[in-house]
Amino acid sequence: MAKTPVNPDAQPSIESADETAARLGLAPTSGKGQATPTRKKQEAANKRPLVPDDRKLAAKQARAKSTATRDVARAGMAAGVDKYLPLRERGPQKRYARDYVDARFNVGELMIPIMFLVILLTTIPSIDVYAIFALWAFFILAVIDCVALGFILTKKIEAKFGEDKAERIRWYAAMRALQLRPMRLPKPQVKRRQYPV
Repeated sequence: MAKTPVNPDAQPSIESADETAARLGLAPTSGKGQATPTRKKQEAANKRPLVPDDRKLAAKQARAKSTATRDVARAGMAAGVDKYLPLRERGPQKRYARDYVDARFNVGELMIPIMFLVILLTTIPSIDVYAIFALWAFFILAVIDCVALGFILTKKIEAKFGEDKAERIRWYAAMRALQLRPMRLPKPQVKRRQYPV
């Protein structure tokens, strides 16, 4: 086999990465491509005025930011996210109580419509006394329903979370049971008869 003669003046046939980049017009693969700025230039670029030049624009931006934050908090509270709830609404026991109240039909839910109806009926002289008696009967029925709810819920929470975890649940559940379902906050997360386990 014959050997090819070696030409010491010939250019190498394999080019480096930098040469390929230069031939194709690309940026070099090594280096930043720019000089490192001096400390003085960096500090000048990072300086922010304590008081903005356009105060109206700054106030508008601050209002928009706080409105966005409030909207996120309001949506989180409606969804029942613990992070956005007040302290009295937080915890697994309160969530269980909310879900249990929302799953059952409560007599107290009808309080606002019944009161509105009684106000209308008191304008009729012949039945105004009966309307007041009916309202008192409804109040008594709602109180009995809330007391029964408190006992049932306390037993369920004690069985699920322990006896020391059921304190102050009765009042919390009763106040929620007396509200119309669409007006409750946090919003109901369960459907009717979908009791928590």
